[in-house]
Amino acid sequence: MHKPRLIIYFKKEPVKDRFFPGDRFIIPLIKRIITKNKIGSLEKVFLNLCKGLDLLNVSYKKNLPFHQLKPTDQIIMLGAGKHVLNNYQQPNKIIAGIGLITHPSNWPTLFKDYPIAVYLQHSPWAANIYNKWYGPNSCKIWPVGIDTNYWQPHKATKSPHILIYVKFLWHQEQNKKELLNPIIDFFEQNAIAYQLITYGDYHIKTYKALLNHSKAMIFLCEHESQGLAYQEAMAMDVPIFAWNQGLWLDKNRLNWGETEPIAASSVPYFNSTCGDTFKDFDEFKLGFTRFYTKVERGLFKPRDYILNHLTLEKSAERILTIIKEVYQ
Repeated sequence: MHKPRLIIYFKKEPVKDRFFPGDRFIIPLIKRIITKNKIGSLEKVFLNLCKGLDLLNVSYKKNLPFHQLKPTDQIIMLGAGKHVLNNYQQPNKIIAGIGLITHPSNWPTLFKDYPIAVYLQHSPWAANIYNKWYGPNSCKIWPVGIDTNYWQPHKATKSPHILIYVKFLWHQEQNKKELLNPIIDFFEQNAIAYQLITYGDYHIKTYKALLNHSKAMIFLCEHESQGLAYQEAMAMDVPIFAWNQGLWLDKNRLNWGETEPIAASSVPYFNSTCGDTFKDFDEFKLGFTRFYTKVERGLFKPRDYILNHLTLEKSAERILTIIKEVYQ
């Protein structure tokens, strides 16, 4: 009997030619040069899982060709898109997720087409959507870990500010008009120093440097299945004042057959030690002074929350528990 091996797969979406034959090789090269190899969130999930397993001294192999799999191998398949499972014909049960599909209606027969044991989701509200389609307990909750060695506070040398993090997923112009611009006006009218950063438009080192000089962060996103950016800020011990409007607002939800309101959160891992939340600009005006007073008094301890719940090691321990449950 072979000793079980842990095999982890992560494959990006295949790049196709767009403008002329062969440009699928040239365009990614140009993008890497321009963006200095920025890492996407799905790839970060994979990399942080590997880091966590390394810290626990757990051995694993990456992207082993399917024909080399042994019957006792334990399989985790991450990635972006259905292609990750292409040509998989082995009987080994699979722990699948996070970004293989956007919604279960994209692949309603997933659990029948392949030996999927469970599908991973980062937080309960997102898992509830999948469980409704695939059946109770089809999903396992698995938050990815935060690299707390990299994301740790250092003594700032410049005047502190409040960082506004903007990640509007839909209705960007409306949200700018009704939320972002009024917040900026509020800060300027009250002579509060701030910096602005937009999702997808910065490098990690820039974000870390801004956090190092930030007294707090305003987090503006409709909802997150996990929310690595705000949790990286918390790991830097930066308190969060988050827009948490409370509903899943994906513009495709009706096309996917989701006609009933579904509760969602922009800060699915969060409590009173991390900061505060608001639903709209009126609540922002009412709550900001109270939040900022707590910041000035040092009453928030967001890094402690990360250390207690979302480290690389704790994430790896959770995946090992899932593996044990699946392959027992």
